Amino acid sequence: MNLNFRLITMNFLQFFVWGIWLISLGGYMFTLPGDMSVRGSLVGSTYGTMGWASLFMPALMGIIADKYLRAEIVLGICHLLAGVCLYYAGTLTNANDLYYAIFFTSCFYMPTIALSNSVSYTLLSKNNFDVQKSFAPIRVWGTIGFIVAEWLVDLLGWTGNNKQFNFAAVAEVATAMFCFTLPACNINKSIEKKSFSQILGLDAFVLFKDKKMAVFFLFAMLIGAALQITNMFGTSFLLDFGTVDVYKNSFAVKHSNIMISLSQISETLFILTIPFVLKRYGIKKVMLISLSAWVLRFGLFGIGNPGSGFIFLIMSMVVYGMAFDFFNISGSLYVEKQTDSKIRSSAQGLFMLMTNGLGAIFGGLFAGKIVDYFTTTVNNVGVKDWQSIWFSFAVYAFIILVFFLLLFRYKHSEEDVIAIEN
Repeated sequence: MNLNFRLITMNFLQFFVWGIWLISLGGYMFTLPGDMSVRGSLVGSTYGTMGWASLFMPALMGIIADKYLRAEIVLGICHLLAGVCLYYAGTLTNANDLYYAIFFTSCFYMPTIALSNSVSYTLLSKNNFDVQKSFAPIRVWGTIGFIVAEWLVDLLGWTGNNKQFNFAAVAEVATAMFCFTLPACNINKSIEKKSFSQILGLDAFVLFKDKKMAVFFLFAMLIGAALQITNMFGTSFLLDFGTVDVYKNSFAVKHSNIMISLSQISETLFILTIPFVLKRYGIKKVMLISLSAWVLRFGLFGIGNPGSGFIFLIMSMVVYGMAFDFFNISGSLYVEKQTDSKIRSSAQGLFMLMTNGLGAIFGGLFAGKIVDYFTTTVNNVGVKDWQSIWFSFAVYAFIILVFFLLLFRYKHSEEDVIAIEN
């Protein structure tokens, strides 16, 4: 089988298995019995388990893949174990128990994101492909896989029940079996001695000695807190309109996952604009554009509804691509350019730790508290003031925007931009 096709399939499956449950998990948790007065916090902390898992498991599995087992084998094992955890999640009917099931799922799934990239890079290099040119068209199929999964779960009517976990478990096993068939990624028998801190990527923390980099990583964590908020609560927000007679049969309520998937579709389009905007405006302005888009993302949700405000929901989905892509890619490029080649990989790991690790943990706790604060419980039914919730998140993003503008010192030069289109 053609290597390019095999890597496309691997990336498709890699994010397909995540798309099955990531978006619908929050809405499903609100359907489970239990104390609704703190359900928002429980949903937030459950999503936050991905952050906790990202703090240590990718590094641990990376060490195993570097020294003991081939990367594609470790990747397959992680998917297999994630599948077992998801199957267990499908047997649970208590929201508190689901927290632990998702935590262990995250412990095995989150490392696969880095491992799948590593497998792709290794096999492309081994077969004399230009990695920079070849990987992007392959990786975009991961986003397509995520979107396809969202649509399938929605159209099959599984967003509000445990069948999403059963489906995800089967898909994880199939992904694991496919990974085991990939060409071998030889273990790197490097004679270079590395300290334990270098192996874990801790040497990148020296970047905090540079005030500009320290400020950047702090804001990366604060912006990272916003990344999962609409994944946590977007579906439950749309489904709650189903309690209003005029909206209960609307497209946004009946097909909430498909509505949210427009955000990922937007993401695939905005990524094409990044080379142009980076060269023209520079990293600081691109980050400010991203923050402005986050303000709009939340604010438009606040004024949107499935009826007369449907256009605002659509606009919120569209700006998500700008908010997500401009932050992640411009941030990664900034770290790439500002760090020494000896710690470049560690620096990228630090960027991921601040955003998907600490940022996700902080975001989950913060968002959950906000949802609970604006929730009134009557007869154990939680009635959420979604407009106040989304406006609170919009204010949070706006405050970060103002402080980033004032505190992050950066002067744009086209020479500082990596020509990622080459």
